[in-house]
Amino acid sequence: MKHTQRFSGKLGYVLATVGSAVGLGNIWRFPYLAAKYGGGAFLLVYILLAATFGYTMIMSETALGRLTGKSPVGAFAACSKKKTVRAGGWLNAIIPMLIVPYYSVIGGWVVHYLLGYLQGNGAAMADGAYFGSFLAGPLRLELCFLIFGLMTMLVIFGGVRNGVERVSKIMMPILVVLSIVIAVFSITRPGAMEGVRYLLVPDFDNFSLMTVVAALGQMFYSLSIAMGILITFGSYTGRDVDIESTTVQVELFDTLIAIMAGLMVIPAVFAFSGGDPSALSKGPSLMFETLPKVFASMGGDWIGVLFFLLVLFAALTSSVSLAESAVATFEEELGWSRTRSALLMSGILAVLGTLSCLGFNLLSGVTPLGMDLLSFFDFLTNSVMMPLAAAATCLLILFVIGQDKIEEEITVSSKFRRRKLWRVMIRYFALVLLGVILISSLAEAFGWIKI
Repeated sequence: MKHTQRFSGKLGYVLATVGSAVGLGNIWRFPYLAAKYGGGAFLLVYILLAATFGYTMIMSETALGRLTGKSPVGAFAACSKKKTVRAGGWLNAIIPMLIVPYYSVIGGWVVHYLLGYLQGNGAAMADGAYFGSFLAGPLRLELCFLIFGLMTMLVIFGGVRNGVERVSKIMMPILVVLSIVIAVFSITRPGAMEGVRYLLVPDFDNFSLMTVVAALGQMFYSLSIAMGILITFGSYTGRDVDIESTTVQVELFDTLIAIMAGLMVIPAVFAFSGGDPSALSKGPSLMFETLPKVFASMGGDWIGVLFFLLVLFAALTSSVSLAESAVATFEEELGWSRTRSALLMSGILAVLGTLSCLGFNLLSGVTPLGMDLLSFFDFLTNSVMMPLAAAATCLLILFVIGQDKIEEEITVSSKFRRRKLWRVMIRYFALVLLGVILISSLAEAFGWIKI
């Protein structure tokens, strides 16, 4: 049985899909990797990969969802009754169920910092020890996590049109305006133009094989590939929606936001650090330690308010999309109502998110593979499950459905101008590139290489 819920049209689908893609990874992961792996050279490689591999995977997952009218498990099962095929669907479906909880913990950090800047505590948050002391307090950490988790699930309870779509239509334009304001302010700081040149002008003296590997991994995560989202959103899309044109719009929008994130962060940190790319450290230390120091040097908490409001919107639209995919799976596979399915997802979010919170304090001694619990969930989903899930989708199309069937679905509403590119990519290159992502991610996690 196909979904009864639908996006209202092309705009709703595009904004919801872009909202899923534009998240925390765009704000801190893209600037960090761009700064480390060649600036403009990294950006050029990223754009080329998004226009080829990213395009192929978005088209494939969206078409699969619209063809079957189902979320991941149902989509795979509709193509074959074999248990191995259905397992590929479950792999795609479980990923968002595991990501939403720890993603909401990080969203809680954003809530805390936004409230802090609104209260005028920017100077205190610029202290190097502030973030660590915040993580060490289990009650405050849990409260902020629950606030963000509640915000996410309230949108989900609202449904597809009144919840997911409406929030995307409101938040995405505001996010764009905020990113432009912050980027303009950032690039006008004394010494910031060096950072602008570093990001936008390719210098192939800084190019290496790791530039390609890092850009490939960032593109894969940034476009919401293999998270169940694109299949689910495809199932909500009418057959009159041009899949190819909307895919291009999602690619362009996501890439532009990534560039804007680079312009927000890299020039400001360059100006603050005297042109040192290493100041753009990875992970929480960039967003929650380095940037507050940069904002303090700019003289005023208002820039911190705008920045963390932007990050909150980006995090929330992504979190909502992930939760929507999980809830759709429960509705289909358990035959439950939307409310009951959303309540189950809320319970999973609360339990696993609490574990991630406690991993920084009361359960700090629990370190699977030498990682805190949040980092472990991130490693499990991003480094292991997502490349495997994307590979399962490629194998489904190549050996179960057939490329012709997917092409037929796409051409119902699209001219499919890049048909040859899609066929070549999914037949010869997609699985190879997914193998590169999986191996490089595992190698980084085990300390064999550094990305």
